[in-house]
Amino acid sequence: MSLAIKPRPSLEGQRFHVVIIGGGINGVAVARECARAGKHTLLVEQNDFASGVTSRSTRIIHGGLRYLEHGELGLVRESVRERERLLRERSHLVHPVHFLFLLNERSQRSALKVRAGLWLYQRIAGRKSADLSEMELKRVERALDAGQQWSIFNYEDAQCEFPERLVAEWMMEAAEAGAVVRNHCEVLAVNVTQGRAQGVLLRDRISGKDERVDAGWILNCTGPWADRICQRSSVRTSKPMLGGVRGSHIVLSRFSGAPSSALYTEAADGRPVFVLPWNEQVLVGTTEVADTGDPAKTAPSNEEIEYLLRTVAKLFPKAKISAHDIKYAFAGVRPLPNSPGNTASAVTRRHFLHDHTPDGAARLISVIGGKLTTAASLARECVRKIGIAVPEPTLVAMGPGGSLDPMLDQEVLEIARAGSVSEETARGIMEWHGQRAMDIARMALVSAELRAPVCPHSSHIVAEVVEAYRKEFAVTLGDVLLRRVPVALGACWSESCSREAGLRIGAVLGWNEQALMSNLESFQTERTAFLKQPARGASALEAAAD
Repeated sequence: MSLAIKPRPSLEGQRFHVVIIGGGINGVAVARECARAGKHTLLVEQNDFASGVTSRSTRIIHGGLRYLEHGELGLVRESVRERERLLRERSHLVHPVHFLFLLNERSQRSALKVRAGLWLYQRIAGRKSADLSEMELKRVERALDAGQQWSIFNYEDAQCEFPERLVAEWMMEAAEAGAVVRNHCEVLAVNVTQGRAQGVLLRDRISGKDERVDAGWILNCTGPWADRICQRSSVRTSKPMLGGVRGSHIVLSRFSGAPSSALYTEAADGRPVFVLPWNEQVLVGTTEVADTGDPAKTAPSNEEIEYLLRTVAKLFPKAKISAHDIKYAFAGVRPLPNSPGNTASAVTRRHFLHDHTPDGAARLISVIGGKLTTAASLARECVRKIGIAVPEPTLVAMGPGGSLDPMLDQEVLEIARAGSVSEETARGIMEWHGQRAMDIARMALVSAELRAPVCPHSSHIVAEVVEAYRKEFAVTLGDVLLRRVPVALGACWSESCSREAGLRIGAVLGWNEQALMSNLESFQTERTAFLKQPARGASALEAAAD
């Protein structure tokens, strides 16, 4: 079979109640709220949805334990409330995770302070964390540096391994509610006349055409690009809205003694660092480095990679971790509020809504800050700011995917039978697609090509890719393999995987050899730019394992 991808209709001359610039988790959440409220909504993203800060995060849905250090109790309450809501509404994507807080004799935080903080954290959450098994605690203790005295504290938070999938679901819900969504569509400028934002000038990066649309409101949800949107639109703010801070991560192969729990510890300089089981690998992050460059070109420095590698290598000296264990490194720029004189860790993680009326651009709002956990509450606040009445949802509300538990064997068996696929494949489809899993399974039944794995090492199948192109607004191979069906983030992935995936996908989509090579080349370019391979054999990095 072959699948024809329909061209996108022109937006030229259309008028929208709301235009949202930026398709990260905040922009997509705002678009969903606007569309559900019945407003004619346009969401535009210069690259692909979730391709910026969202996909470069630590992938934790947390209540903000560290915010207690700075007295931000309101933010902790909001974060805990939103964490609980996501655990209920998106149980296939957001999972409870046991965290172990590790202190040694050189830690800058006292055991008494941490114990008090965890007590307060649990009180705010309104429930006691489940205790970790004694066996797991002993296993972690054996793997840690035996030359140090460790204090280990247990608490519970949550993880969203693939926030790209959460964005895809919210984006589809926005579209189903009537929103027009466009990725690979850049805002060249906001049209400001007579002291008011009137619309935007767009460039469709797929067709190459420029288009103008009118808008009643414009919401700048571009994260670290927020100041740049204002600059190119001649909207002058009294000072920069953002103070860009780069956060880098490394992804390691699973090593001997790697914990099955998440670890929260301190680096040599006292900064908090997470060591997380993730995607059958180990994710270590993050750093905090000032970065005022182009957010699209940000990359982890060798110093940051070394810093993270040394931290985890000193925690687990028996594992003899070295630079050769690094699968890749990635970085993103946090859109923190401009806060001259404060260290990055002291800058608030609360979000702010900047009304540009005093800057001569009424009806333009810039969203500053925000994080994965609180994207939905930020969206509700944002739409209320522009006069849309949005009720506060009840905590027990169940959204798409809420009734599905990917660990329920009966659900897995039903998906497996419906699609004539293995139980492992059925479980993988459910974990990434929730209630839409059955539709994908039925599609897979059509042909062996659709039931084929995306690559030989993966349980995910080509039918998921077709779903991404047909219903999830994927345009490029990178949109699919890095975000909608993010198998290219896995431990196995290599150039041969890319080639095999391209052949299998191309056979279904009807690509000729030229189209196949073009898709593969652009995908490899994007993946290489995103997931950096650190220089092998660099003496400083190798020394981390000594």
